[in-house]
Amino acid sequence: MAEHRSMQHKALLDAARALLSEGGTDALTFPALAERTGLARSSVYEYFRSRAAVVEELCEADFPVWAAEVESAMEQADTPEAKVGAYVRSQLGLVGDRRHRAVVAISASELDAGAREKIRAAHAGLTGMIVEALDAMGHAQPRLAAMLLQGIVDVAVRRIEHSGGEDPAAITEAAVRMALHGVRGEPA
Repeated sequence: MAEHRSMQHKALLDAARALLSEGGTDALTFPALAERTGLARSSVYEYFRSRAAVVEELCEADFPVWAAEVESAMEQADTPEAKVGAYVRSQLGLVGDRRHRAVVAISASELDAGAREKIRAAHAGLTGMIVEALDAMGHAQPRLAAMLLQGIVDVAVRRIEHSGGEDPAAITEAAVRMALHGVRGEPA
């Protein structure tokens, strides 16, 4: 019984990712989840009390995976500048991932305070990873620089998501140049 519930729970989260990826937050409804998983609508409520609860669980499941991928990319870099480049490139490399598209859709929606706080905490974990590299580069305020750097990444994510044919690699490299060289945009 516990194994069956676990499988149903995973199927619901997978369906939620797909719905968010395909149609944004408006597509994430309990009737749609029920239809995607073959469950009765009332059964979906046995797993989640609200749409925000689905969002919270997606964040708990997916953000640590992305954070590990970003951290792994940064660990492979040998200089602080290369770590910054890896930080930007690895996050932007995740844009095509269905889980990432789901969270982008989630971030744009109206969520309850608990879900918003989980997203904020996950992003704080990401920015926390880069503080040491920024400090080693000589930033007087590495925490502030990390937050601003994440802003560059967030804008680049939106640009890739809604680029209308613009090359994601070009957007990524522009974001890396901005991160490392500011508006002068010298080569990375």
